[in-house]
Amino acid sequence: MPGSDLPEEPFFEIIYFDKWVHIGMFGILTFLWCLPLLKSKNGSAKLFLLIALCSIIYGVLMEFVQKYLAFERDFDLLDIIADSVGSILALIWLFYFLRRRQSVKNKPL
Repeated sequence: MPGSDLPEEPFFEIIYFDKWVHIGMFGILTFLWCLPLLKSKNGSAKLFLLIALCSIIYGVLMEFVQKYLAFERDFDLLDIIADSVGSILALIWLFYFLRRRQSVKNKPL
């Protein structure tokens, strides 16, 4: 949704509100792509890294789609950075859960 379509409410006056939304959306996207692998114990750090990279590439591609194909939409480098930050934060969180799972698995009885 273009920023010009947001209502004029005090809630939407949060500094860089749009960027926070991008961080959240791409963090959730990356986390949800990895969650089934984490739960099935088939996930690995390399696979999670690949998924995060795909999420970042998707964000970059969507910005170029907005630049060249979408009407009333603009290319924004800060959106790409925010998308990447969200994916990386999710990746860090997933690495924490992966490491925690491995430490529990290797814990002596």
